[in-house]
Amino acid sequence: MARGAQRADTEFSAGGVVVNDRGETIVIVPVRRAADGSQVLALPKGHPDGDETAEEAAMREVREETGVLAELVEPLGDVRYWYQRHGRRVAKVVSFFLLRYAGGTLDDHDAEVEDARWMPLGQAAERLTYPGEREMATRALSRMGEAG
Repeated sequence: MARGAQRADTEFSAGGVVVNDRGETIVIVPVRRAADGSQVLALPKGHPDGDETAEEAAMREVREETGVLAELVEPLGDVRYWYQRHGRRVAKVVSFFLLRYAGGTLDDHDAEVEDARWMPLGQAAERLTYPGEREMATRALSRMGEAG
């Protein structure tokens, strides 16, 4: 490592693209805003608890952040990016999974989420705040097209 360089912290999360039988997915508006203070439109995601697998974490985070139950369909891929926390660079990896809606109501989301709503998958692929999440919605749309 170069002199003066510091090792980056690493962080892992898992999330889901939940799709219903109408070709819609759930998007959330977290209470926490973007760095510039703007509202974020995102996919549900979060850190694994204990020895949870990435798939288990994704389904739990979906349940907590949206109020719905979802079943695993298949992995969609990873989003990798860097961000700053307390002056340190953090290398973040989020594994996303295609999930099928299995029940529950969006009214039952947790306090970290200001709003959870269904949105056509194609619209989500264009409107989600972060490029990596737009890519995951695009992949889900492609997979749903192959299945349908």
